[in-house]
Amino acid sequence: MNTIGNSTPIALHQLGIYTDGGCEPNPGAGGYGVVLLHPKKRAEASGGFRLTTNNRMEILAAIKGLEMLKQPCKVTLYSDSQYLVEAIVKGWAAKWKKNDWWLNNKERAKNIDLWEKLFALFETHQVEFRWIRGHAGNLENERCDQLSMAALRQPNLPADEGYENKPEFEDTRPAMQEGDLCRKCSTPIIKRKGCWKPSRDYYYEYHLFCPKCQTTYQVEEAKRFVEQSRSLFKQ
Repeated sequence: MNTIGNSTPIALHQLGIYTDGGCEPNPGAGGYGVVLLHPKKRAEASGGFRLTTNNRMEILAAIKGLEMLKQPCKVTLYSDSQYLVEAIVKGWAAKWKKNDWWLNNKERAKNIDLWEKLFALFETHQVEFRWIRGHAGNLENERCDQLSMAALRQPNLPADEGYENKPEFEDTRPAMQEGDLCRKCSTPIIKRKGCWKPSRDYYYEYHLFCPKCQTTYQVEEAKRFVEQSRSLFKQ
């Protein structure tokens, strides 16, 4: 079962949402399309931006589809984006979120602003993601593609603020501090005194250490070069 989100044991309205997003080129002008299928009605939505990416439009389409709902629902969301569906179904996005959207020590996850909006909607709705093959004759998928392509070709498209004006510091990971949680096991890290090895011309006055998994985090501010230290000592 590829379901994520609200698990409250109440009778939820069940419906389907088809989504699609695209760009010409990528990155470039982009659009999204949504088809909502309720037992009693059918609704469509679309929109475009002057500069964005294909993956952003795929995530945004899912967001816009869920935002159309006026009350908590049980949703089957169909998308031809493997990036979107696999990130949810395989738990990748949940892991990124748990790690404050870091993939590793140096690489930041992309489209954080949109992932955060999508996860916020999971608190209201119970959503099952299903991948469908694009351009394979599925009428609603084809309609979503038509909506997204028509939207990106409109004149005077607005800016995708999350893409064009992403803060420069967003991709810079803050330095670890004593008491922060270990990035591997979430145990509070401690400070340990460093030592100099004769084979090196530098040492660290201290480093940060995880007492559980024994991961060591070097602190650049604590780095000292041996020759500089000797010169200071002679003075």
